[in-house]
Order: sequence, then C-alpha cells, then structure tokens
Amino acid sequence: MTDVLLVGAPNSGKSALFNRLTGLKHKVANYPGITIDVGKGCLSSNPQVTLWDFPGTYSLNPVSAEEQVAIANLRSALQEPQDALVAMVLDATRLEKGLTYCLQVARDAAIAGKAFVVFLNMMDLIESDALELDVSGLSVALGVPVYPVSARTGAGVAEAVRGIQQAGLGVAPWADTPDALITGTAQQIGERFAPAGDLLVRRQARLDQWLLGTVSGGLAFVIIMTLFFQAIFTWAAPLMDGVEALVIAMGSTVASVMPEGVVADFVNDAIFGGLGAFLVFVPLVFILTLIIGALEDSGYLARAALICHRPLSVFGLSGKSFVPLLSGVACAIPAIYAARTLSSMQERLLTYVAIPLMPCSARLPVYALLIAILIPNETALGGLIGWQGLVMSGIYFFGITTALTVAALVGRMSNEDRTGQPFILELPAYRLPVTRTIVKTALNRAGHFVQKAGSVIFAVTVVVWILGYFPNGGQDLSSSWLASIGRFIEPVFSPLGLDWRYGVAIIASFLAREVFVGTLGTIFGIESADEDPAPLADQMAASGLTVASGTALVVFFTIALQCVSTVALLAREAKSARFAVALMAGYLVLAWVAAFGVYQLAGVLLS
Repeated sequence: MTDVLLVGAPNSGKSALFNRLTGLKHKVANYPGITIDVGKGCLSSNPQVTLWDFPGTYSLNPVSAEEQVAIANLRSALQEPQDALVAMVLDATRLEKGLTYCLQVARDAAIAGKAFVVFLNMMDLIESDALELDVSGLSVALGVPVYPVSARTGAGVAEAVRGIQQAGLGVAPWADTPDALITGTAQQIGERFAPAGDLLVRRQARLDQWLLGTVSGGLAFVIIMTLFFQAIFTWAAPLMDGVEALVIAMGSTVASVMPEGVVADFVNDAIFGGLGAFLVFVPLVFILTLIIGALEDSGYLARAALICHRPLSVFGLSGKSFVPLLSGVACAIPAIYAARTLSSMQERLLTYVAIPLMPCSARLPVYALLIAILIPNETALGGLIGWQGLVMSGIYFFGITTALTVAALVGRMSNEDRTGQPFILELPAYRLPVTRTIVKTALNRAGHFVQKAGSVIFAVTVVVWILGYFPNGGQDLSSSWLASIGRFIEPVFSPLGLDWRYGVAIIASFLAREVFVGTLGTIFGIESADEDPAPLADQMAASGLTVASGTALVVFFTIALQCVSTVALLAREAKSARFAVALMAGYLVLAWVAAFGVYQLAGVLLS
C-alpha cells in the first residue's frame, strides 16, 4: 500500500486528520466546504506512504460544479492501477450524516479492487459527554476495519496508522449493492449505532437560541464583528510597538557601525525605511488571521453565514458567499478559491465582483498609516475602545457596503438567470477553538504574507531608492529620476490633493497593495537621510497631507483593484481575461471618482 485516499463528508474533521497524519498545514476550519483542492502529503511515520485529502462531499451524487470535480477526481483515483487504500472519515457525533457516502465509496472502492477502512473521528467528544458507541459492532455491520480516532487530541491515531499499514486489508462487501439499498442500509446502521442522545442538539440548542435569534442574533453579530475590528487595530498596538522598536533599534545599530556612503544610505533608507515600515504592520495580519481562525474553529462562522443569507440575498448573493467575502478580509487569493464552492456560476461571478472590494490585509498597513496621521490615538471605556479602531471599523464597513452595492448593481444589469441551488447549510457543533492550531495557522499566514510580499516589496524599494538617490546621490530628491516620473503622473492625482510622491507610491502598489507603505518609507527616508529618523506617519503629516486628501486616499485604496495577483487569478477562475481586466479598470475609475467626490466634500465641510 503506497497511497491512502482520505475522503469524507464536509466538516467531518478530514483535513484536521490529514494534518495530524502528515504534519502539513492544509486549511482546516469548523465550516463545511473549506477544503477546495486535493491535498497531498507523506505519512509522518512512513514517508513511503502518500496521503491524498479529497474535498468533502455528502454523496457521490453531486449538487454543485465543485462537487462534480471532486467526485470525478476521486473516481479517477480509484481507477488508478497502483495499490491504494481508501480511508473514509466519519464524524462519530453525527454518524448518520456520512454513512450513505461511506457505503457509496466503499462500493466503488470494492469494484475497483481497493481496500477500504473507516476512521471514526471526534471520539474525544463522545468520551467527554460519557456517550457509548459500539465501534466493534459498527465494524461488523460495515464489513471493514473501523479505527476510533480524534484528530484534535491525537488519540487513537498511532493505532490507526499501524492498522492501515498491516497486510491483509480487504475490500468492502458492497460491490453489488444498488443505490436504493445503500440508502436504506445506511439509515439502519445509523439508527443502530449512532450514540444515544442527540449530541448535536444538546450542544447547540441553548447557544443557537440566542446567537440565531431574530434580534439577539443580529446584536451578537454586530458585537462580535466590532470586537473583531477592535482586536485587529486597538489591541494589536502593543505588538506593533514592539516590532517598531525592534526595527528602529536594528537600524540604529547597523547605521552606527557603517561608514558614510551609498551602502550606508541604502541600508538605512531602503532596508529600514522601506521594509521596516511594512514589517511594523505584520502583527495586524497575525491578529486578523487569529480571530478568523477562532470564529471558524468555534462553529460561529457557519452561523454568521446563516444570519447573513437574507441580507446577502438582497444583493444577489447567498449566505454561502459570506465565507469567501470574509476570507477576502484576509486576502483576495484564498477568497477567490473559496468561491468555487458556490453552486451557481452567476452567484460565483457576483462574488468575484465583490471580493476585490473587501478590505484585505494588504490594505491594512495603508489604513493603519493614514489613520495614525488623521485620527488621534485616544481611547474610551478604560482603553477597550479606541477612536482609531472605530475609524478602522468604519473603513471596513464602507468597503463591505461598497462591495455588496456593486454586486447588486452588476447582478441587476445582468440578463442571466440568477436562480441557483436552494440555500442548504450544515451547522457544525460548537467547539472550543484549539489554541495551538489557530496560533500556528496565524503564524503561518503571517509568515506567508511576509514571504509572498517581501520579495516584491524589496524589489520595488530598491528601484524606488535608486530612482530617488540618483543622479545626485540623494542630495536633492526634487531633482531625482523619481521626482521626474512623479511629476509626469502628478496631474492624475493632484485633483485628489496628492503630490507626486503619493502618485509614485500608488503606481508601485499595483504589484502589491502593501508596497505603498514601503515605497513611501523609502521616499520619506531619503528625504530626511541627513536628519534624525522619525516615524513615517509624522513625516507624512509634516509634508502637508491634509484631512481631505488623506480621506480621499483612504477611499481610493478601499475601491481600487491594485493587485496583479488578484487580477491574474480572477482571469483564471472566471475563465475570462476580459472579465478580470474590465473589473480592474472599472474599479480604478470608480475609485478615482469616489475619492475626488470625497476630497471636494471634505474640503467644503472643513473650510
């Protein structure tokens, strides 16, 4: 046996078990439909064994296009000639949910001559609730080995690994069973062996009564989302201060031991002025991912999708679009992938339209920088609520509102049939988030964010530094190559109250939004190279950035589609380069017009 095909229903803990077996970092969440692609990894205890994590489906009868692809891939893998074992992951607390799919796959595996076993997951919940489940009897009824495991705690995993690696595992006795008989048999087995008492209802009823109530549910949603944004900005301040102090200390130390000249200027201005200004905001990305991970792991994310279904349906979307849209708060790339789970192509395209307007983490450094300039760093309620955090919440809600409004307008202009599949959503059991897992995921996401953006930011920073340093050795920025380029494009941005420096940073940020901060850090660092270093925000404020122009810049960045990676992925997923380019151009025009309107309005109100 060289391959293990890991299959199961959504939210059965399949990907969590895959991670436990391989030590990889495949996406895991307490939400149906999170796994999008087939994961691949080697068994930790035996690198000769390859595990394949297939997307979760409820049966071999697909409903969505994504399920069709997942099932086609599974059936293709079953027909491969190499020796393989099919491992079905069942949720022990909701045994009846996956049994039909289990028997269907067991039948197809038997026809293909593949051995079949069952991993009975979430046994830790069975034990914690003092419930009984006859594992040996279930094994006899299914005719295959059944291994009780817990992907969360690791209990039983070692025994299961030893079991699947032993010789003599056979095929399931279901090769000649028709679908009609499989459905009835699965129901009988579920009724006989499911744990006594309704574990799901007992765990969920009391919390759902409040969290899904007509009034209390909406109130809870607003409170949770407000705390979410406060955590991103106000509570992340100590981490940001720590990173900032570290960067400043490193810059000062390095600069003090280097002789004056081009190299010293490059290190001080390009490295610590550009990359340093960006690294300060990495804790915000970490906090963002941490909170989203906690919402996913706890089971609340699915409830939020249910709460959002009715308001989202007004905009031509469904509650299932909530997950891609919320993922867009972290990054548009995984959000676009997550939209694959939507059943209707029309709804998928509308979600693609909305995702670029979601306030992603790449915009976060820009927002944080501008808020630090425009809003005083004061708090209320004993420091729990900060004015800067409230403004950040307002920016996020503005971006979300704009995204939904544009999606609704595009949907109403379309002549295509917008009738999709019925909205059916499984509500997972409430669970305490596993701290180690979500912290590890947040660290990985922050590291990936730095790794992905770091090379681009460094390249742009070096180019900006060279253009600004030459031909006069950084003595006069206004006569540099960079100033010449900035002045050439300045007429585009001057109606927004922005000079050539911001124009250069905006153009550079098309490679990656977060480059904006690094570019400005380099520009302002060069400008003050002969003086004591000061925070970038203070330098921008001192340069004459007004409240009106700063607000216009926030609006521009909220709407503009300034990410080449997002445009490229949209073209691939929508199967239309024209769609992606038109979306980018349309949002750029809309961003400029909206920013100009805000600049004029702010000028009138503040005059």
